[in-house]
Amino acid sequence: MRQLLGLLLTAATAFGDDYFPKPDSAGGWRTLKDAAAIRKVAGIDVKKLDQAFEYATRSSQHGGLLVVRHGWLVYERYYGRGNREAIPATASVGKAYTSIAAGIMLADKKADFPDGLDTKVFNQKYLPQAMPLSDPAKADITLGQLLSMSAGFHGEGSNPGFVDGAPSVKLAALPRPAGPVDYDLATLATPLWTKPGGGYSYASASPHVVSIVLRNATGTELDDYIDRHLAKPLGWGQWAWAKRNGDTVQPHARGGGDIALRSTDHLRFLYAILKKGRWGKEQVIPADYIALCGKPTKWNTHAPMSLMWEINADGHVAGAPKDAFFKSGGGGHGVVVIPSLDMVIYKMSGDDSQYNPTRTGLKQEYPYDGSRDGWKPAVRSQFSDGPIGTDDGLRRVLEMVAAAVLD
Repeated sequence: MRQLLGLLLTAATAFGDDYFPKPDSAGGWRTLKDAAAIRKVAGIDVKKLDQAFEYATRSSQHGGLLVVRHGWLVYERYYGRGNREAIPATASVGKAYTSIAAGIMLADKKADFPDGLDTKVFNQKYLPQAMPLSDPAKADITLGQLLSMSAGFHGEGSNPGFVDGAPSVKLAALPRPAGPVDYDLATLATPLWTKPGGGYSYASASPHVVSIVLRNATGTELDDYIDRHLAKPLGWGQWAWAKRNGDTVQPHARGGGDIALRSTDHLRFLYAILKKGRWGKEQVIPADYIALCGKPTKWNTHAPMSLMWEINADGHVAGAPKDAFFKSGGGGHGVVVIPSLDMVIYKMSGDDSQYNPTRTGLKQEYPYDGSRDGWKPAVRSQFSDGPIGTDDGLRRVLEMVAAAVLD
């Protein structure tokens, strides 16, 4: 055992900051599976990760937990339909990918966006589909406000409006239009509940507008752009942007969410962010954009949301480092980056519908024993009879994984 640990430590030193995993088809991540090796090389108590995994199993029908520290895949465990070969639609986790694609676009098309995130986009140049404007106030909306959900768009459902950190404005759910809908036009017509920059409300319309801007500026669909700039350089396996919603197939990837990729490829995306956008010798994502994702932003002073990432600078997730940033998605999915711990986390979750291959069009073959059929969510705690929520579930897993770190 001592000899093995010595070899692992030597390998870690040799790789240093230059380790980047190969595609799974070519060998994939370097892994640690022995508890003693994980403790010695990665500084993690596996028993505490097991506790985090057990908690995760109570928060969603299917899923898994994967943790990478110091470039080592130290934990990979699944339940239900969760599997490395599963490719579930991850709902709002896709917003984080839309944001990173926008950051790449701003560098790639710098001449077209001289004002960067301060660019006002509701005009003929960037959003001809939105003309004439449904509200003249939209002319002042910037990319930075869209990406931090402070553009003033009415949030979906009954999400409140936050002003200066308080959910002070109650917003009634918007009526759903009947029949087939042009999602682009419906999104661009989303009403404002406040002036741009005047508050925060969780509105999936905001990142979809960004994806329309990207499509107009690059002449490329969001999913094709991600495939070229992220999937291929990072070595993803098969993946898709789920475009089917019930019986309707959308013509465009909806920037508000539903990316679907393999669990270990979510880790590659997060690891590239942890490495400040570098992958091998290539700068895949602009480092300055990543820096903005992980800290408070001038475009949203009302809630702990930066450029589609929830940030913990205010310590609202008490058991997690303040530099952690993360994004949750419907069904309980979540992606996490913790620079100070040199760690990334993927919380795989979801229900039967998110694992249905008709939603993504991807062929998936792996065993499932039916053990989670009819599963019901556990109550949050002895003090609450409600189920574990999407956001609360990810935050708690984040705290529990962080608590497993020994150094």
